[in-house]
Amino acid sequence: MPSSGPLAFPLQALSWLGNQGTRAIAAVLLVAIAVPPVGALTRPYVTEAIFLLLCISFMRVDVAMLRAHLRRPALVIAATAWTTIAVPALVGTLARITAVDAAAPDLYLALMLQATASPMMASPALAALMGLDATLVLITLVTSTALVPLTAPLFAYALLGQTLSLSPAALGLKLAGILAGAVAVATVIRLAFGITAIRRHRAPIDGFNICILFVFASAIMAHFLADLVAGPFRMLGLAVLAFAVFFLLLGTTMLLFYSAGRERAMALGMMVSLRNMGLMLAATEGAIPGTTWLYFAMSQFPIHLAPQLLRPFAERLRNKQLPPGETDHDLISRARE
Repeated sequence: MPSSGPLAFPLQALSWLGNQGTRAIAAVLLVAIAVPPVGALTRPYVTEAIFLLLCISFMRVDVAMLRAHLRRPALVIAATAWTTIAVPALVGTLARITAVDAAAPDLYLALMLQATASPMMASPALAALMGLDATLVLITLVTSTALVPLTAPLFAYALLGQTLSLSPAALGLKLAGILAGAVAVATVIRLAFGITAIRRHRAPIDGFNICILFVFASAIMAHFLADLVAGPFRMLGLAVLAFAVFFLLLGTTMLLFYSAGRERAMALGMMVSLRNMGLMLAATEGAIPGTTWLYFAMSQFPIHLAPQLLRPFAERLRNKQLPPGETDHDLISRARE
């Protein structure tokens, strides 16, 4: 990183921000709430912000680590099937049983868009910050994201019907276009600068990632204070529901994959519970009802706060990341043979 020149200070500032870890993720949400006028400026750029977050995540994919986990694909296949197929089916079934689909169709739409979304692209970074198995999260994230343009339209057709203004086919095409475009841009960046340079500038890239996350968070939370004053009990109810869904997915996933090891189970639980609702917003171009948008806003609280709140628990599992005597370095070495 250059120590002088016009880019020195911005790079240093981004590096400092990137080194704040989960604290910065939580602070982003609080600042976004505190300055609602910024949200009015950033809201038109939600799609672009999500696209940049995807580009950064694909740009940083470690191919050797992906190959290493593909050598033992059973766990990846099971986790991918769980997050892309079982979770939407589970949420849809619970919503039907509790009659949420009939009583609150806009909320039902929000829950189904959340359930059919792929995990957040920031999941591997958050897993690494918490000391969890980021490589397992990364490969499962890649496989499940690749399937979303196929699975999301199917669930939209089967469970949403006319609730979604966008047709299932159009949703699939938009998701595929966004993801393919992000992969293409990320590939160009990797070829131009090289993976070594990308790794060397991890901190400023993390800082830039947090800045983009702020654009998304401020857009989502632009009307939070006004909505809170207008309907505090409604907002409280949506917040409770958002945390309940988060911990339901986290706890169920941890129990389901407990046999793979507690640390891996928690890593997968974090990934599954952190859904990329921003991708669905980008695909629908923000054309969703007010209650759906409000639920997306309240869901930012568990997304931004849980990594910081759960980090002490995750630290207790640091020594159980891989089977005895095996390390990430061993996996990477075998993949490169």
